[in-house]
Amino acid sequence: MFLSKFNLIRSCSPIFRSTTLLRHQTRMFLSTEIRKAIQDAIESAPVVLFMKGTPEFPKCGFSRATIGLLGNQGVDPVKFAAYNVLEDPELREGIKEFSEWPTIPQLFVNKEFVGGCDVITSMARSGELADLLEEAHALVPEEQEAKDN
Repeated sequence: MFLSKFNLIRSCSPIFRSTTLLRHQTRMFLSTEIRKAIQDAIESAPVVLFMKGTPEFPKCGFSRATIGLLGNQGVDPVKFAAYNVLEDPELREGIKEFSEWPTIPQLFVNKEFVGGCDVITSMARSGELADLLEEAHALVPEEQEAKDN
């Protein structure tokens, strides 16, 4: 378990149907402990992905696509960490609240939230993702790339 002491309380009350109220309501339940665990995970590497499954065995098409995009960009495995949200419901719900983004996968670069699969795909097409990863010094060094080929 990512963090086993956090229990998310869910409300079925119709008053919370508004996204603004729901967002505010949900934020109140993210404990200091789970917030710290997520922050530590984000700080564990320059490029951090919260995904369904693992990089080797993604469990959804969006996670698979995001891993593919990061691989095509040449992200250095040493500078990359992935967290499987399917292993822990607290992590799965907590990361959504932490980033205020409703979907998985979620990419963080240099501790900053970048977005989900749709944002990453758009950034890859425009060249912004390559620029961001290069600025973060998160790509395999060219000397290493030449040795591997």
